[in-house]
Amino acid sequence: MHHLTKQVPTHFRQITLGLLILLIPLLIIPVTACSTAKEFEETRTLMDTYVTVTVYSKDKTTATEAIDAAFERMEEVISTASTFDNTSEAYKLNQNGYLNNPSHTMRELIMDSKDYGELTGGSFDITVQPLLDLWKEGLWKEKETVQKARIAEVLPLVGWDKIAVESNKIYFKTDGMKITLGGIAKGYVVDAALDVLRNRGVEYALINAGGDMGTIGGKPDGEPWNISLVNPDDTSQSIATFELSDKAIATSGNYERYFDPEKKAHHILDPRTGFSPSGCISVSIIADNCTRADVLATSVFVMGPDDGMEFVESLHDVECLIIDSNRHISHSSGLSPYLKGER
Repeated sequence: MHHLTKQVPTHFRQITLGLLILLIPLLIIPVTACSTAKEFEETRTLMDTYVTVTVYSKDKTTATEAIDAAFERMEEVISTASTFDNTSEAYKLNQNGYLNNPSHTMRELIMDSKDYGELTGGSFDITVQPLLDLWKEGLWKEKETVQKARIAEVLPLVGWDKIAVESNKIYFKTDGMKITLGGIAKGYVVDAALDVLRNRGVEYALINAGGDMGTIGGKPDGEPWNISLVNPDDTSQSIATFELSDKAIATSGNYERYFDPEKKAHHILDPRTGFSPSGCISVSIIADNCTRADVLATSVFVMGPDDGMEFVESLHDVECLIIDSNRHISHSSGLSPYLKGER
């Protein structure tokens, strides 16, 4: 076992990777269930990614109807949270600076986002859209001095605490603010769909929305869902395999989308600085629900490996695995029970 070049608490497992490892979306390794219940699965394209709903049921019609209802609910949430659809509530909030009579879904998304903004000390902040716009418009082409000056002009528009939520209205306290729900929407969509499945009596299910995953129970035979992190340089190798039942997992990584050809400016921004954080390659979070896992994966990525790990250790029922920029792996003290072969 090699030692990390950075100082981290000794109870974190540390592994030095001998090759460049990029994390691809989590893959499900199927396990055959010894039960009269059969597996039913459907994949559709939503939110620019593949979303797969897997359920176990004794009846095909029941399973099909439940899966259709889950997808219908996901599409409802997306139609509310999209900042690209000019009919959505999020789009109208960005355009007008206010939203009258918000739906329960929109209100909950905003309130949850504000709560996580406070919990993470601003590492998670849905008001970073003006910063994202700067980078999309070509800020990465400028010298660092210009970048800092442009960012300084926009930072006054950033701040989760500048969103006001009243009984029948959501509005921005500063003109020119905009939100992005990209750091919370996938997790929220998964949770909303899982609620639909539960209400229809589904006892065993997994929803995978481009690597954000939530589960109901495990498999009918009592086994957990096996979810692997795969090395794309050698797909026969896994970095780790997680065993989950009634838990969720989400991963944030800097390898997914870049603004620049040199891949130095990626889609995750530190709301406090306006720049892309560089301390991590990826962060995987296990939590009780997918919204929480999704948000905290982004937040810990922004915090960096040391502060992020300290933050996770301070939370109840949250675990993580971090690959830092030196390709060292560390994981939280409570992750072992979720790692296959370490129970």
